[in-house]
Amino acid sequence: MNYELLISRRHLRAKRKNAFINIITVISVGGVALGVAALIVVLGVMTGYQEDLQKRILGAYSDVIVFTDIYVPINSDDVLHYREAMEKIEKIPDVVATSPFIFNQVMLSKSGGGTSGAMLRGVEAETAPAVVDIDDYIVTGSLDELTEVEGEYPGIILGSVLAEELEAGYGDVVFMLSPEGSATPLGFAPKIQRFRVVGIFDSGMFDFDSSFAFIDLAVAQDLLNLGDRVTGIEVKVRDIYDARTVSIYIESILGITFQARDWMDMNKNLFAALQMQKVALSIILIMIVLVAAFNIVSTLIMMVMEKQKEIAILKSIGVSNGGIMRIFIYEGLTIGVIGTALGVLVGLGLSFILERYKIISLDPNVYFLSSLPVKIVGTDLLAVALTSIFLCFLATLYPAWRASRMDPVEAMRYE
Repeated sequence: MNYELLISRRHLRAKRKNAFINIITVISVGGVALGVAALIVVLGVMTGYQEDLQKRILGAYSDVIVFTDIYVPINSDDVLHYREAMEKIEKIPDVVATSPFIFNQVMLSKSGGGTSGAMLRGVEAETAPAVVDIDDYIVTGSLDELTEVEGEYPGIILGSVLAEELEAGYGDVVFMLSPEGSATPLGFAPKIQRFRVVGIFDSGMFDFDSSFAFIDLAVAQDLLNLGDRVTGIEVKVRDIYDARTVSIYIESILGITFQARDWMDMNKNLFAALQMQKVALSIILIMIVLVAAFNIVSTLIMMVMEKQKEIAILKSIGVSNGGIMRIFIYEGLTIGVIGTALGVLVGLGLSFILERYKIISLDPNVYFLSSLPVKIVGTDLLAVALTSIFLCFLATLYPAWRASRMDPVEAMRYE
C-alpha cells in the first residue's frame, strides 16, 4: 500500500476532536448512497415498464404488419393475391411465420347486457399463434374454438374489459353490427350477426382488453363482404430489432399495393416519450448525487483546515504537492466508493422488493399496466456506479489542490 492511500485511510478512521466533520462525512456517504439507490430504482422501473409494454404490444400485434389495398382488383395481372404475398414473405431468411388478418370497427351488444364499440380482428386460428401471443393471454376458452362452431353461431373471443362492459361470459351470445350492410326501402340497414363467446383474454393492457374482439378469418370476410380479401398480413421476424429492415425489403418485393410497417414505427411516439422520460428522470436524479458530491467538497475542505499541521510536516519531510493532492483525492474517492456501493445494494434491494411483491399498483386506464414492473440492466447499473464515482472524483479536485498549495511555513508558524 502506498503512503498516500495509507495516510488517507488513517485520516478517515481517526477519532477527530471536531465531531462535526464526522457528521458531514456520514451525510456525504448517505447522500451518495441515496442518489445512487434512487437512480437505480428509477432506471429499473423505466426499463421494466418499457420492456413489459413492448412485450404486451408485440403480444397483440406482430413484429411487422403488411397492409394490402383491398380496393385494388385481385384479378389484375400485376397485383399479388395475399396468399402469394405470404409465400414470398416466408422465403425471406429473417421471417419466421406469417398470418393473414382482417381489422375493422364494429358494434357489439348483448341481450339484457351492455353495448360497446369494438375493434374486430379476423384471424386464422392455425397460423395466428405463430405471429402473436394471443394464446398466452386467453384466460377462458381457446383460440381453436373459433373454428369449432357449436350450433348455429360462430365463435368470438372478447377482451376481459370488453366482456365486462357487455356483461358477457363464456358461452353467451352477443350481437355484432357490421358497417357493411344493405340498402332497404327505408334506408341503409347494418348487417347483424350473432356470435357465441368462446374465449376471454386478458393482456393486462386496458386499451386492448377494452376494445379487441377476435373471430375466424373466413367469418370476418363474409361478415364484411370482402370475398377472398384481407386487411393485411402479420409477420413474425427472428430478431425484433431487424423488423424495420425486413419491412423495407418486403415492400420492395411485393409492389406498391402493399405497405409494410414495423412495430417500432407504429409505436414510435410512445417509445420515444418513454425514452425521453427515462433520460429526463436520470438527469434529475443525478443532481442528487451532485449535491452529495458538494458535501464531499465541504468535508474535505474542513479536513484540510483540520490537518494543516500534518500537511506541513509531510511537506517538510519531502512529500511533493502531488502526493498531498493524492492523499485528499483518495479520501474523497473512499467516501464516494463507499456511498456508491451502499447505494447499489439499497437500490438492488428495493428493486427486488418492488418486483417480487408488487407493492405499487397502477391504474391500467392510465398506465396500460396493472403493476409496477422493475428490470435491472447490468449496463445501467455500471453506468450509474461509474457516474457516481466520477462525480465524487471531480468533487475532490479543488480541496486536494488547495491542500497541495499550502505553505508549510505559514501552517507551522504558531505551532
